[in-house]
Amino acid sequence: MCLSPNLGGGGSSSSRQRARLASSAAPQVRALAPATAAEEAAGPCPAVVNVEYLAAEFAGHGVSFEPVGGSCAVKMALRNGSVAHLLLPSGLVTSYKPAMWHGTVTEVIHTNVAEGPGGRAVIRGGVSVDLRCTGGDGGWSPSGAWSLRDVRGNPTTSIEIELVSAAPGNAAAARCMVTLHPEALATELTVTNSAPSPMALSCGVSNHLRVSTPDATYALGLQGSDYRSVEPALSEFSIIPPGYRAAARQPAAGTTARHRWANRGFDMILSGGRDHGAAADKPDGEEDDDYKHMTEAMCRVYSHAPREFTIIDRGRRNSVRLHRRGFEELYVFSPGSQYQWYGKYAYVVVGPAMLQPVVLGPGDTWQGAQYLRNPNL
Repeated sequence: MCLSPNLGGGGSSSSRQRARLASSAAPQVRALAPATAAEEAAGPCPAVVNVEYLAAEFAGHGVSFEPVGGSCAVKMALRNGSVAHLLLPSGLVTSYKPAMWHGTVTEVIHTNVAEGPGGRAVIRGGVSVDLRCTGGDGGWSPSGAWSLRDVRGNPTTSIEIELVSAAPGNAAAARCMVTLHPEALATELTVTNSAPSPMALSCGVSNHLRVSTPDATYALGLQGSDYRSVEPALSEFSIIPPGYRAAARQPAAGTTARHRWANRGFDMILSGGRDHGAAADKPDGEEDDDYKHMTEAMCRVYSHAPREFTIIDRGRRNSVRLHRRGFEELYVFSPGSQYQWYGKYAYVVVGPAMLQPVVLGPGDTWQGAQYLRNPNL
């Protein structure tokens, strides 16, 4: 599948020229992501993002650029104090610090950093998009291959980062808009099928939210929603504690959970968590708690869930509200509370997801979005 950076014919000629330059300046490498076996054998990828070009072309608007290994960290800062960091070319949001009512900022995104092959930094967690297209020409995903197309806005009202991704053939086009508002961080996605045949689109967004401990964390607003217990979706940015097992679905003897989930991304969710292709037609249950305690290890996909719900951390005295659009399901994961408070596994994962792919006919466009809202301003 393929992408064109000019979605729907929009944008000026100067914008299109900048898109081509930014794309050439940012080679399609999976920097700051776990390496595949082939990458490990080959050693570190020598390609780097041209940070100087990006800074000269797009700086201002409350945005700055810094090199991080072979990647580029894009910093967005508003005058009310809210800050967000995004990596190119992966598109991973590694930090979101909204302004709080008490006058300071608080980090709400959880990440882990380790040393990868060749000394490369490996960052997991954050806010990541797992988007996949499948059609007559095969499959395609923009993961790790986003290019900066434009920067808009100002530090007073909002800052908007426009990312695009492309593959040869002009069969499809994808765009990701990451916008920092005074009270929210938005991720808005658009995918257009430009091929003469239908394509199937699957997408999920994972938000690793920092908490004191899952034992002090609650999900508000899920009562009455159907749920299916699934195995954790593992993308290149997922954090899964060693030895974690889905309580209801133990791996077969001789296999590890990590090996079983490796490189499957949201495939497990799209198949309802069943390994043998059995359709997830019937839910496993209905949520009966409107103040769901996340202390136990759990991994669920909720259907018929409200478009907006809230995660409350009583330990950090903080809350985050998640609103979704264009996604029918909701993914919720807790590693459990057996780990150290405020430690490596002090987090929960929530985000919009799809149990079934969306089929786009020729010329069709799909739009989806999520908004991490800060109710503490």
